[in-house]
Amino acid sequence: MAHSEKATHVSATPEVTSTGNEKTPHITEHEPYDATALNVNIGEFPLHPLPRGDHDQTSLKEELLEEEKEDLYVPFRIPEDVAEEPNILTIRAVVTGMVLGSLVCASNLYLGLKTGFTFSSSMFGAIFGYGIVKLLSKFTPNAPILGGTFGPQENTIIQAAAVGAGGTAGLFVAGLPAMYQLDLLGINPKADIGKIFTITLVCSFFGIFFVTPLRKFFVIQVARELKLLFPTPTATAVTIRSMHVAGTGSREAMSKLKALGIAFGVAFVQRVVSYYAVGILYDWHIFTWFYIWSGYSNWALNIENWGWYMEWTPAFIGSGMLIGLNSALSMFGGSFLAWGLIGPVLVHYGTCIGTPLAPDDPKWSGLISFVSLKHLGETAPSPRYWLLWPGVMIMVCSSMAELFIQYKIIWIALKSLFHQSCIAINARAQKRGNPIKFFEKHGKETQKHKDIVQDPAKPEDQVPDWMWILGLVVVIVLAMIICQVQWQMNPGLTILACVLGFLFAFLSIQIGAVTDQTPLTASSKASQLVFGGATSGHGYTVQHAQKLNLIAGCIASGSADVASSLTGDFRTGFLLRTPPLKQFYAQALGTFVSVWLAPGLFVLFTSAYPCIIHPDLYDSCAFAAPSVGAWAAVAQAVTNPHVHIPLTSGIFAIVMGVVSIIQVVVRHYYLIGAREKYRAYLPNWGAIALSFVIPVPVFTNAALLGALIAACWIKFRPMSWEIYGYAVAAGMIAGEGMGGVIGACLQLGGVIEGYATNAGCPANSC
Repeated sequence: MAHSEKATHVSATPEVTSTGNEKTPHITEHEPYDATALNVNIGEFPLHPLPRGDHDQTSLKEELLEEEKEDLYVPFRIPEDVAEEPNILTIRAVVTGMVLGSLVCASNLYLGLKTGFTFSSSMFGAIFGYGIVKLLSKFTPNAPILGGTFGPQENTIIQAAAVGAGGTAGLFVAGLPAMYQLDLLGINPKADIGKIFTITLVCSFFGIFFVTPLRKFFVIQVARELKLLFPTPTATAVTIRSMHVAGTGSREAMSKLKALGIAFGVAFVQRVVSYYAVGILYDWHIFTWFYIWSGYSNWALNIENWGWYMEWTPAFIGSGMLIGLNSALSMFGGSFLAWGLIGPVLVHYGTCIGTPLAPDDPKWSGLISFVSLKHLGETAPSPRYWLLWPGVMIMVCSSMAELFIQYKIIWIALKSLFHQSCIAINARAQKRGNPIKFFEKHGKETQKHKDIVQDPAKPEDQVPDWMWILGLVVVIVLAMIICQVQWQMNPGLTILACVLGFLFAFLSIQIGAVTDQTPLTASSKASQLVFGGATSGHGYTVQHAQKLNLIAGCIASGSADVASSLTGDFRTGFLLRTPPLKQFYAQALGTFVSVWLAPGLFVLFTSAYPCIIHPDLYDSCAFAAPSVGAWAAVAQAVTNPHVHIPLTSGIFAIVMGVVSIIQVVVRHYYLIGAREKYRAYLPNWGAIALSFVIPVPVFTNAALLGALIAACWIKFRPMSWEIYGYAVAAGMIAGEGMGGVIGACLQLGGVIEGYATNAGCPANSC
């Protein structure tokens, strides 16, 4: 649901659930978290048959260890029946990965603009890639490009390329569209396509180059000491290995593939067809129906006004299947609190106001929107703006509390980073015949460390230092030039944005490796606050300060998002003994595709639905873009002296932030030992906060339905769930996303307007 805070990334980021041999995909939420992406992933997922939201993270890891009967901090043993792979960086693997990643990129752009969530392509690429290459190698065994031995390492290359190709959508569901909503760019993305390409290039490759040396640090040197299990990447590695085991593993892999393909196809067709009858096949406005049937009774319309209807969205039903009942119930409870209680009370007492949607139609004059972010500082705010600040505060407080509660681990990580730097410096000094005593002393301390595992990659399979150093220097210089010329950001501020990106990536990787949740929301909001302070008092106009604020947030959170995802890829490759240099090439090639694909898709969506970037000109929009509104609101609040946070909202935000921090402390220090079992009953504050930020509760309704389906499936057919559960959910998510892309093409082609019906929609408009 990311930015991931995936995503969760929800990233924003649920992550992945594993069931037996697999794990569900990382869901990233993009701002207000990264989608709102407060890339806080909304849920925790299991590595076992129970959804992770219903499982404690510690017990989850213990179960996985018990199940695998092996040390997960060292590479997997290679089964005897797995054939040797002479060449894994093949054209078929890279192309397959890029194609699958492109599908996820397109899907994420649609879902991110619609709901603020994005999803990782790791598991999707691993399973679908297995099926595609397996079929190619079966029917063309002697073809030089399509045939040949196919094993787990080549499968890892597929998913690495897929993650690279699918990983830049977060920029386009938050910061960049927010600039258009604040009139900081041209009239449309097509006119600014050059600027969009270059900033995408900077964010993507800055993340790739600076994360490369972190592979050795996080995956090899401190993983065991800091208990960095990397749940999603580990589950992906387990799944890949299991699919390549002869016999049962291969049969189950094809069953997974078939289920994923059918779910993808059904969701795709449902989404495309529903454009022609939205109120019948996609949105069920039940209270609108009551309003009409009851002779236009206002009680039903009042409920409709707050977004209480059912949307048959395969993507969110699928995500609900992954996040578990705890997270889904937390989201639903947050929606009820925000849009069923607090919002109506605020309007009742005049603290907030709504906007009539059909004032000239007597039958529908009572139809009101409570989600507008227009005219901030000029009139009383909407409930959405009031609720935004408690949502952001809870997300930031809960994620930062999880970070600081592990201060000992962070201190160990910083010490280890210092010691490893000493080793590198001392090694180079010794080569030149000038050893430095200080670095030699501290380097030896690290070399004695017991917990450092042996890297399975040979020296020639490592990414050469000159490669990532040269790339990093070139990208930083390029970023300074681009930001100065195209965005009027001086080199000092550009360096600050890059430094923040590195710091947030370092923290996001460490937290995500333990909790499977990358706190991109906290990083994006923190970067906006830092730049709000850095640009104040320097004579910038409000618009210029807002532009700097948003572009800096894009660089910091975007590069941290890419870095977190690619470190997870390195972890998958480490377990499967895949040479990191070849993974690096696959990631870079996939990312290069995404740099051009994502901006093109953004132009497609904004051309078909201009309300995304100019919501003031339209009464309604098919894309709520919750992350966009959050980014824009924060940028205005820290740069525009006329835009204020409502006092009551600020007080409530502080109180709720404190409550979320208290729960983190209680969970880690009180609910331990015999009381640990009660952790499963604690609400997920990230999910609750997410419901405050998403402008309507419709998505939480769908997620709850999906979680209930999964809970029943797990209870009554646990073995079936282990084989098909993730595949069905992933297919539903990706299928709707691709259906949305086709819908945008149909909209531009003019083959929806005039052929579709709005029957069942309020005021005959959906």
